[in-house]
Amino acid sequence: MIKLKVLPFLIIVFLLSCNSSKTATSIKFGLDVLMESKLDLLRSKRVGVITNQTGVDIKGNHIIDLLYRAPEVELVALFGPEHGIRGDVEGGYHIKNQKDPKTGVPILSIYGKTKKPTLEMLRDIDVLIFDIQDVGTRFYTYISTMSLCMEAAAENRIDFIVLDRPNPITGTFVEGPVLEQEYQSFVGIHPIALRHGMTVGELAQMFNEEGWLANGIRANLTVIPMENWKRDLWYGELGLNWIKPSPNIPSPTTALLYPGMGLLETCNISEGRGTTRPFENIGAPWLDHITLAKILNESKIPGVKIDTTSYIPVDMSGAAMNPVYKEQRCRGLFFTVTDPHQFSSVALGIHLICATKKLHPDKFKWNSPRSPLIMFGNEATLKAIDEGKLPHQIIEAWQSKLKVFEQLRKKYLLYE
Repeated sequence: MIKLKVLPFLIIVFLLSCNSSKTATSIKFGLDVLMESKLDLLRSKRVGVITNQTGVDIKGNHIIDLLYRAPEVELVALFGPEHGIRGDVEGGYHIKNQKDPKTGVPILSIYGKTKKPTLEMLRDIDVLIFDIQDVGTRFYTYISTMSLCMEAAAENRIDFIVLDRPNPITGTFVEGPVLEQEYQSFVGIHPIALRHGMTVGELAQMFNEEGWLANGIRANLTVIPMENWKRDLWYGELGLNWIKPSPNIPSPTTALLYPGMGLLETCNISEGRGTTRPFENIGAPWLDHITLAKILNESKIPGVKIDTTSYIPVDMSGAAMNPVYKEQRCRGLFFTVTDPHQFSSVALGIHLICATKKLHPDKFKWNSPRSPLIMFGNEATLKAIDEGKLPHQIIEAWQSKLKVFEQLRKKYLLYE
């Protein structure tokens, strides 16, 4: 017999479990909506799919298998972005052409010598579909791949469909500098905020309608939205399994940290690659991590707990070969996100870089003159850091252009 004083606790647990289940089962990805009610868009069409291991429906069925079995749909080609179709290739490594072992459908690389599908690649395709889980950060290359594929589809009069997925770090938080045109690259293809707060479907509409594709060309674009997703949801609240979108984003927490900690790729601080907790660990053999932790904790950046740690980066096949400071002990910091709805990742990154540069003026180095320009997206941020300006001054300098971007983005938001 259950004692009465235990009942309130059991009731709370029951209600929480019911709520989590409801969240998980009520959301439908764009892929789910396609398969349930939009397959007419593909009937009697030759279909190409840009995807990777994240292209699954709510039950875990992969888009390749679903479309291969779908009646009156001819799946003729798959396109592999950075990290490959299965997401097991380390960042920056070129992807090779091959065949999907399960279906025999050709896999064509669009991360290597070719980042934009060629006429030859698209010759037998009527419809091109994009279905990849993004992480909500401008310099994560999947949205650049999407843009280039939209251009190629438009140039070859091929329909383009985006199957929408959540922004895992919420669709409400917008922060960081807006990319300036002279610093456009594959890790920053359009003038959006570093943390943009948009889904891939919303971004596709923006890229298309703002005339940002090459020569102002516009794709024949269809976005299939999700159902029952809310902008303020963090992926950890969805009750869904996390599928790594790339080898070094192993959890939703990593995705939250990535907009800020990814900035460390511009300098000689280890971003934790070569450990099981990349972007949660950061450090260097020369770092005064105790003083740095004290400085950052005094900055009172909301939503994050900062502790000291040490680690030794090692080769990790498929994730990090030859990581920064390989087999050297790094004195570092470990970040625990305590409130994903308050955490400002880019602010943490700026505070960290500014404090480290001031603490170690002779040891901190930029990797190259251009590396921070491309990642920050503007010269003013780099100049301000080098001049020793305070983090809050640097962040304040972004705000006017950030407000313009936020106003622009309102036109393309699909969810409340």
